[in-house]
Amino acid sequence: MKVKKSKITLHMVSSLDGYIAKNNNDISWMNITDKYDAGIKLNKQEIEKFLKSIDCYVMGSRTYEHALKLGWAYGDTPTFVITSRKLLSTRKSVEFYSGDLKKFAHKLSKKYDNIWLVGGAVLCQEFLKLGLVDEISLVVMPILLGDGISLFGNSGIEKKLHLKDQIAYKNGTIELRYAVIKNN
Repeated sequence: MKVKKSKITLHMVSSLDGYIAKNNNDISWMNITDKYDAGIKLNKQEIEKFLKSIDCYVMGSRTYEHALKLGWAYGDTPTFVITSRKLLSTRKSVEFYSGDLKKFAHKLSKKYDNIWLVGGAVLCQEFLKLGLVDEISLVVMPILLGDGISLFGNSGIEKKLHLKDQIAYKNGTIELRYAVIKNN
């Protein structure tokens, strides 16, 4: 009998120069699009099927607050917010966690198969440092910001990656999917 393995995917949208937000946390630049005729366009059913495959989301408190301001995009999928602050839950599907991230990830992996880590930068860097990330899904937007909040920054993290897939979309974005090589 094959044992199903849980997977943590770090998913982020960034500018071509590696920023996930401007210094003031503005992400309005993510709405820009280009036109790339050779790219693919996903239909509504494909997007819905993909989103249903995600068992839970993990995010930091600032990402959570930002997501609430923008309009909650995570539906009723279980969402875990990593924070040391006392925050109000506005949704039944949201739980807060403060503590050891390795223990937390181990607990999640027993319950969920497809776990998506969706920000912020500091939390993503910490998951990478601890060796908790199995895959990276990076959507690169067709823009250079020149400055802002860097996804990887000067984190001191060195990880070898294996390119699993790349997809160019009609709107000019590119999705890069990497497996994180664990033994380096």
